[in-house]
Amino acid sequence: MVAYSSAQNHYQHFLAVSGEERHEYSCHFDAIFCLSAHLICRGQRNQRAPCAGSSSRYPSTRVHPFPAPSLLFAAMKVASVLGLAGLAALAQGARIARDYDKNDYYVLHLEPSVQPGDVAMRLGLTHEGQLGELTDHHVFRAEKHERDVVRDEVRERRRRKRDIGGYDVLDGVLLTTKQKARSRLQKRIIPPRPPMDLNPRSPQKPDDTAVRTQENVMRDLSIADPIFKDQWHLFNTVQLGHDVNVTGLWLEGITGKNATVAMVDDGLDMYSRDLKDNYFAEGSWDFNDNDPEPKPELSDDRHGTRCAGEISAVRNDACGVGVAYDSKIAGIRILSSPISDADEAEAMIYKYQDNQIYSCSWGPPDDGRSMEAPDVLIRRAMLKGVQAGRGGLGSIYVFASGNGAASGDNCNFDGYTNSIYSITVGAVDRAGQHPYYSEHCSALLVVTYSSGGGDGIHTTDVGENACYGMHGGTSAAAPLAAGIFALVMQVRPDLTWRDLQYLAMDTAVKLDDQTDAEWQNTAVGRQFSHTFGYGKIDSYALVEKAKTWKKVNPQGWYFSPWLHIKKDIPEGNDGLVVSFDVTPEMLKKANLARLEHVTVTMNVEHTRRGDLSVDLVSPENVISHISVARKQDNFKGGYDDWTFMSVAHWGESGVGRWTLVVRDTEVNNEKGKFIDWHLKLWGESIDASQAKLLPMPSEDDDADHDQILSTVSGAASTKTNAATSSTKTAAVVTNPADHPVRPTKPGAKPTESTKPQEGPGDDKPSDTEHEAATGTESAQPSNTTSASSWVSWLPTFGTKAKIWIYGAIGLIAAFCCGLGIYLYIARRRLRNNSRSNYEFELLDEEETEGLNSAEKGPNAGKKTRRTRGGELYDAFAGGSDDDDEFDEYRDRSADRLAGHNPDEPEHYAVGEDSDDDHIEEKQRLRD
Repeated sequence: MVAYSSAQNHYQHFLAVSGEERHEYSCHFDAIFCLSAHLICRGQRNQRAPCAGSSSRYPSTRVHPFPAPSLLFAAMKVASVLGLAGLAALAQGARIARDYDKNDYYVLHLEPSVQPGDVAMRLGLTHEGQLGELTDHHVFRAEKHERDVVRDEVRERRRRKRDIGGYDVLDGVLLTTKQKARSRLQKRIIPPRPPMDLNPRSPQKPDDTAVRTQENVMRDLSIADPIFKDQWHLFNTVQLGHDVNVTGLWLEGITGKNATVAMVDDGLDMYSRDLKDNYFAEGSWDFNDNDPEPKPELSDDRHGTRCAGEISAVRNDACGVGVAYDSKIAGIRILSSPISDADEAEAMIYKYQDNQIYSCSWGPPDDGRSMEAPDVLIRRAMLKGVQAGRGGLGSIYVFASGNGAASGDNCNFDGYTNSIYSITVGAVDRAGQHPYYSEHCSALLVVTYSSGGGDGIHTTDVGENACYGMHGGTSAAAPLAAGIFALVMQVRPDLTWRDLQYLAMDTAVKLDDQTDAEWQNTAVGRQFSHTFGYGKIDSYALVEKAKTWKKVNPQGWYFSPWLHIKKDIPEGNDGLVVSFDVTPEMLKKANLARLEHVTVTMNVEHTRRGDLSVDLVSPENVISHISVARKQDNFKGGYDDWTFMSVAHWGESGVGRWTLVVRDTEVNNEKGKFIDWHLKLWGESIDASQAKLLPMPSEDDDADHDQILSTVSGAASTKTNAATSSTKTAAVVTNPADHPVRPTKPGAKPTESTKPQEGPGDDKPSDTEHEAATGTESAQPSNTTSASSWVSWLPTFGTKAKIWIYGAIGLIAAFCCGLGIYLYIARRRLRNNSRSNYEFELLDEEETEGLNSAEKGPNAGKKTRRTRGGELYDAFAGGSDDDDEFDEYRDRSADRLAGHNPDEPEHYAVGEDSDDDHIEEKQRLRD
């Protein structure tokens, strides 16, 4: 009876989590388990019912009802151990389906001490469980409503808390997000070929020696797959050397054993003869149809199967082989229908202790207009993956760089490919040339082979024995790289996610491409290109180096403060230059030894985002084009807390001046202003014992913009370094001082003539400087500083214009000085007049006659001279100081006169009345 009661409890939970849709679950357990589940159902309902796990897909698993319930206890004695164990596992592992058309769903991050049930009761919600592997993140269901009722309630509680205080369970809600299903991600299939690339290359004949070598490999490894000879990416007999160089590893027995890759895509055909033996069901799930089996359902659900074949196609007599043909392949289906951020976050860490590598050949649209990043839940999931996946070694995320190069797109406008947690992979064709579709960017780590030059990747297709020969795009490059990393996992499963990035960078092979790849030397003796990253992956070199690789220390990082600019960006080839100095003390305090990734988060206002471009120049003079102009991007919002990333500075110390050059590349009516930015340096820690885990990202990570540590003063000047303003808090060049053209080639390292003074343990910059440079091949940051900034308020206008402007200003100043001296002398003469003892200034006879005659008519006083007061009035075009003094006296006198009318017209101090008039007026008043 105890077993029966336990079975009832488990079965009730099974019914609760699956409801009427339980028949849609595939039954992967044995017949005894199905029998037990069926008998429990019979004992509880006393009616005919199929096995809870049966479905039309698996008719053989349907169990027919027994005629008598009396057999229940006998059957339970036999099946209790196996049946109940399997049923309990299913009940605990089942994922509740989410119907976004009928319900609202919320994800709440709760404090560990808060019970989800209490929150559900407080808000009138239904708790549906934790969000996958995200600790303390819970999913709640509510009735459909247009408003975000949970956010409103939480905000209201926080508002009222200031007034009424006390404790409320909502005080333990750290984050709330309302979920919405949407189709945001796109498969990175091959875009249409542009007209200039219509003519394929002339066909070449295979090399005889290479053909014989290939045949020997097939014989030694017993490869009988019919399209293996067409899989040039594995062994190229035409363009020698242009393959992934993997057959040597196969001959050593390195074929991906005990490694698992999860294909996050539109599902995979686990019944294909090329995949079924390597299919890893435990690591698979269909997040579109909420099914444990991610089988393709739509007519275009072929992308994931083709990618999976590149990785794990079995060595048999069907189609071809995968690069790691003994590895396990899981399917995680997310691209076939709209999903929410919560669904995607759950998918990115699904079974992350078993799935080692996540291959992702998708992202935002590659249209040259989009600029999208994953939501905070997805970013938290990926951070959780690299921190806790694979037992703390970190999940390995591989992303395709994107196929939008022909549309002017760049992979730094994609928040997945420019994540420091991703290995971003671009493409080259079978001749090692850059294909028209593969995107460039500073976040591109490596490239590998894909379609182009009239050929594609030959791989598996949907169907029991189906093959495909034109798979391509960066969608094909990323899974090929993921399969190569699976070979590394066989040899060194103890390596961390960052070790894989080091190995990929350090063993990549430079491509001798005929196009302008702009290779530049880096601090570690490698060469980097925005087109090819550090080069193509060499499987053999990568695995051989991994065998003896010493694991790197845990991650360290340094974040600069927000640097406020708030300056207009000049149009055309000119640019706004700002810099930030990093000292050894800063990095020592941050426990950062050497760099891996560099990120720049910035805010720029602009009426057309596509006109902007941004370059980052390191202290080693390595240049990252972190943003480029995009002709099709007409968005009017600029950059809003957008983070760009670069791997070009791998291995640098990070110490020195980091320079940012922001340009408005088009001269038009579209204007922009650079608001602020901050720099983040990521890399290896100095002391592993002092390393700590990065906190989970939040919605308020970049909410400290108003914390001003350095302000802008002064304007830009051409080829001239403005005087700098020294402070004790920031070594920041916050004011642009010039408009240089885009730097394209690295020059010699700048020599340091002056280093900012920094106190021990001080992690803030030490001074501010306004810098300029124009017309140079590379932006050369200046280390010249000055303690004074008395002219920092003066504007600059460029080398040619400022000479004339400042010359004119000087002449005006000299004229004003001369005029002032003249007026000063004239005033002193007036004050020193011998008649200054009189209460009223006596006028000369000629002056009196002139004034009297002036009363008679406009022409009567032409022969008279002006009074001294008139001369001063004309000089200033107004009254003199003496006039003001006299006016003040007259006003006071008038107030003392009997019968004074304040509404009388104003009296003038000079030339109004004669002395006789005053005498007569006084006599009249006495009478």
